[in-house]
Order: sequence, then C-alpha cells, then structure tokens
Amino acid sequence: MSHHALTVKCASRRGIVAAVSAFLAEAGCNITDAHQFDDMETGNFFMRVSFDSEEGTSLETLKTGFLPISEEFGMEHAFHDAAQKMKVIIMVSRFGHCLNDLLYRWRIGALPIDIVGVISNHMDYQKVVVNHDIPFHCIKVTKENKPQAEAQQIAIVEESGAELIVLARYMQVLSDQMCQKMSGRIINIHHSFLPSFKGANPYKQAYQRGVKFIGATSHYVTADLDEGPIIEQDVKRLTHAQSPGDYVSLGRDVESLVLSRAIHAHIHHRVFLNGNKTVVFPASPDGYRSERMG
Repeated sequence: MSHHALTVKCASRRGIVAAVSAFLAEAGCNITDAHQFDDMETGNFFMRVSFDSEEGTSLETLKTGFLPISEEFGMEHAFHDAAQKMKVIIMVSRFGHCLNDLLYRWRIGALPIDIVGVISNHMDYQKVVVNHDIPFHCIKVTKENKPQAEAQQIAIVEESGAELIVLARYMQVLSDQMCQKMSGRIINIHHSFLPSFKGANPYKQAYQRGVKFIGATSHYVTADLDEGPIIEQDVKRLTHAQSPGDYVSLGRDVESLVLSRAIHAHIHHRVFLNGNKTVVFPASPDGYRSERMG
C-alpha cells in the first residue's frame, strides 16, 4: 500500500466531501483520516484527506482522474506522496537553540525533512552543520551588499531545490522581493512579546515589567515584518521568583518547540492560507506515521 494525502481549497458548496470520497473509493483507495473546515465568514472550504492506495494505482493516475472534479468545484488541490520528504533550507544567525533542536529532531527521524543546506551570516555553527554532513553557506550581510547577499541566498535555494525556508532565529530582514517569491514557503519564529517589548533584550524588558507568561509565535513571512499568517503559538508560565536568565532559557525552549510544530504542520500539508490567517488541521495517526514522533 502507498500512503498519500489530498489537499483541497475552494468556494464552499454542497457535495464536495461526497465527490472527493466517491472518487477515492472508486479509485481503489482507503481513506484513513479526513479533516474539513467550512469558513462561514469568507465562504472558503478547506479539506485534507489521507488515504492508502492499492498497488498499481499511481499518483499520476489519481491526479489525472481528479481533474474533472477539481474543475467542477473550482478547486485548488494537490496530491502528496507521504514517502517524499520536503527539501528545506535553514537560515540562522548567532542564536543556535532552534537550529540545534531542528538538527536533533531531524537526526532521530522526528522531523521527516531533507535539510539541503544551512545559510548563516556568521560562522558560529559551521562545524555543527558540517558534522551533520549538511552543506553550510556563510553569506555576510551588510547594508551595502544586501541585494547581492540575498541574490546568493536565492541562488542556493533554487540550486538545492528547496521547497521551504526556515528562519531559525535569522536576524536579518528579508526583502519584499524574496518574501513575494517564496510566499507561503518561509517560516519564521520569534518571541510573543511584540509589540510591547521591541528591540534588544526583550526578555530583560519582560522581566523588568514582571511578565507572567513567555510565549513564541511561528508564522509565514510576508513583507510586513513579523505580521505574517500565524501557524503555531505556545506559552509558558513564569513566577516572581524567576531570574532574567530563567526568562531567556524558557523562551528558548518554547521558541524551539513552536518552530518544530509549525514545520511539522507545513511539511505534512496541514496548513492552509486563509487571507491573513491560516487553517491548521491537527496531526493524525494515518499514512504520515512519522508525525507520531514529533
């Protein structure tokens, strides 16, 4: 048996679920998990179906056979092979907690991706990356060379065939051009103190104000800095007895966790853009069995 997923987005109307289910059944497929959401506010419909297909039923055959249904309902749809790992480029600066967490999850199989390179504007993590047999690219970024540096980054992404860029605490602002070129394919992570505590030492600022929660937000990158559609968030509670160092340590933990969850959702095609928001379906114990390890 082969494991696949079908994702669908279209205008809401009667009969979509029935049409999809009937097509898969007639094609000899067994649905193992299904989620759908009808957004009454926007009129959009979203669906993700996981299924097993019998030997001899190719993905190409399913793609071709589904076209009449897609055209009838005006769908944006895609079939995904569970065995195909998404190619990912990670970008990092001098804070390595998210990078190290992703490398560990990738190494033990908890994050089933193909890391095709790490790009940094510093040399701090060259040895760590190279020791994992992953290509490391150091591209210095200054105000003077920013367009040239970004052109190098884009060239690496294109040459590697990367389908997703992960900003694992990469502390440079991407240009509007790059954000548009990779729309929906760049994921960022940052603390959730914005807009209250901006600039340097946000955790110190939070400590000085006696903040009782530390949070992190992972989102798609857009031209609006730190305002892209949110994929995942989480918080940790603090007490008055904790030090500024505790704030930083807990902040790193929640950032790493939230980023890995967001990547997990994206690579398993559980995230749908819905205007300025996202629809994120829960992980399911279906054909994407590696999700259980996250």
